[in-house]
Amino acid sequence: MRGGLHPVVMIVLVIAAALFGRVLPTWTLSLATVAASNALIALGIVVLARTGNVSFGQGLFFAAGGYGVALANAWGVTDAVAQVIIGAVCGGLLGLVIGPLIARYSGIFFGMLTLALSMVLYGALVKSTALGGSDGFNVGRPSLFGMIFTDPREADFMLYAVSVVTTGLAGIAATILFRSELGLASLAVRENNLRVEYLGISANRVVTINFIIAAIFAGASGAFALMAQRHIDPQFAYWTTSGEFVFVAVLAGYQSVAAVFVASLALELVRSFSNLYLPNTWQLVLGVFLLGVILFLPRGIGSLWIRDRHKRKISTTPLSAEKGVVL
Repeated sequence: MRGGLHPVVMIVLVIAAALFGRVLPTWTLSLATVAASNALIALGIVVLARTGNVSFGQGLFFAAGGYGVALANAWGVTDAVAQVIIGAVCGGLLGLVIGPLIARYSGIFFGMLTLALSMVLYGALVKSTALGGSDGFNVGRPSLFGMIFTDPREADFMLYAVSVVTTGLAGIAATILFRSELGLASLAVRENNLRVEYLGISANRVVTINFIIAAIFAGASGAFALMAQRHIDPQFAYWTTSGEFVFVAVLAGYQSVAAVFVASLALELVRSFSNLYLPNTWQLVLGVFLLGVILFLPRGIGSLWIRDRHKRKISTTPLSAEKGVVL
């Protein structure tokens, strides 16, 4: 667990990735922004999956964050950073209400309950004329610390930089979480929650905390989606939207934070190029891509470098240590 990068090094890499957007083409900025947004919510699913539970209804918090930001925008809040915070707070508050109730369940019951709650919100949003009904409504272009961007290229770069920095910081926080006592307790809950209870640790509390973290990430992701599209509708809470985020989490696996970003970017690239060259069968291409990863990398993309790291550790372990001899 101590073999990863230092948090300071990771912060430098995040800043470098944000500045790298200056040399990227405009269409790549939009794609990378969507990939960072999807990676953020998929990272929350990975955090939750470490407890052995998978949420099929993250669109619930995704929509809550998006609609919360849209309402704040109507009241004059246009700053991008403020909108991300509002989205995260909306998702986190909803997760705080639902988390303690849903943490009592596990397995397929946990997943189906989250999916049902998401579809309940979808139905309420479709029927709500105050929130635009099934058509939703548009919002204005975001600003940053009082600066208004009229040049589309500069506006795209600003949103790209904010999304990359936010998602990168969330990734650093998740890495620290994975190495913490709570992160190790999450893996213990995944293996055997009854033994965790015998150790004096509440398995429900561990699941609840991870669930709230996933809800916060989903709410912030909804804010980015709203700012990128400048439009919101009930589709944010629909089950296919939640399924796409689970798609990214399955591609990444639960062993590595970096794999979430790689999987999200890979998904957007495959989707974009398959939609461009195979417009009628691009969903089939995505399905084949997912099946290929499941067959050849059952533990996700992150198992590529996790496996290599473990091999290097084994190869450098002295023979006497392998036999249990202490020198």
